[in-house]
Amino acid sequence: MVMEYFLSEEEQMMVETARTIAVEKIKPVREHYDEKEEFPWEIVKEFAQADLCGLYIPEAYGGMGFGIMGLVLVVEELCKVDGAIALSIACTALGTLPIIIAGNEAQKQKYLPDIASGKKLAAFGLTEAGAGSDATGMTTTAVKDGDYYVLNGTKCFITNGGDAETYTVFAKTNPSRGPRGISCFILEKGMPGFEFGKKEKKMGIKASSTRELIFNNCRVHKDNLLGKEGHGLMVAQATLDSSRPGVASQALGIAAGALDEAVAYARKRVQFGQPIASFQGIQHMMADMATKVEAARALLYASARMIDAATEKLTKAPEKRTSKESAMAKLYCSEVAMEVTTNAVQIFGGYGYSREYPVEKMMRDAKITTIYEGTSQIQKNEIALNLIKESAAKSK
Repeated sequence: MVMEYFLSEEEQMMVETARTIAVEKIKPVREHYDEKEEFPWEIVKEFAQADLCGLYIPEAYGGMGFGIMGLVLVVEELCKVDGAIALSIACTALGTLPIIIAGNEAQKQKYLPDIASGKKLAAFGLTEAGAGSDATGMTTTAVKDGDYYVLNGTKCFITNGGDAETYTVFAKTNPSRGPRGISCFILEKGMPGFEFGKKEKKMGIKASSTRELIFNNCRVHKDNLLGKEGHGLMVAQATLDSSRPGVASQALGIAAGALDEAVAYARKRVQFGQPIASFQGIQHMMADMATKVEAARALLYASARMIDAATEKLTKAPEKRTSKESAMAKLYCSEVAMEVTTNAVQIFGGYGYSREYPVEKMMRDAKITTIYEGTSQIQKNEIALNLIKESAAKSK
């Protein structure tokens, strides 16, 4: 039982649909996909049939028009059972948001309907080996050649890499201009000169593919430039403002799932002649876990509602940036996920460390949420910077 957040009837239906898929379709196979490190194409088909792929995409382009709130509700529910399989939706949203935010009408009409229907997945190509937290340190270039841009370079740690068909990729069109010399492009799987490198072997989220993107004289038509040349960093920042709650919802779902597993186990596990749930030490652990999960949920939902209000559910440019609130949600939910899953393993004891129970997987899956789309330290930088700006504005 969670607190009442007064979800609309449509939102409640989305959650129930996601819960049904999670329990009936994902739970029986989650160990298989984790152990085999396979991409869950059969589950993706279930998402598409249930109209979950276009939750956040505006109705004008074949989506459901529920904005970021719809996305986080569904991702949270799916991640209560498996934090990796839901990434096919969450990271497709990350790759799609640049098109929603900066795309022109022709680009939106061309790419969004197929993503909304689940026919195609998307990915976000920003990170490089030498440009993680410092995105401006990227070395991938896009040199203008007539009506085309020629891309050269490599991206790494790209979620959905190799499985997605649509990619929003960032490259330097004018390296001498620094942050103002970065542009964003839409690329398609199969373009000449666009190849995939190694698939990463990871600690967690093993059912989600993470690959290198390699560009070797890849020619991209100027019609695939998103927004204006040199506006790529702004597109990336606006995207992350809206997408970080997606990571937060993944983290929250994992934490909530681990809490459910820990409480159920504590009620059944008998030591010293009684269920361990009767011991005050365990009760206090569960109380702390539950309180933090609920606090994380409240912060996440509030930030998602704020983003949707600022953008009228992704149908217009934001009235103001929501970077502070987005960072707060991502920071807190991901840190809570690590704490709660670690404590869940502790409550299970030796069994928690074995693969017989799901909490060890939840702990492995939770860790990445404190790293990708900006580490916890980067989120704190973002929050502090905005606090300083707000204080300076008030003092004028």
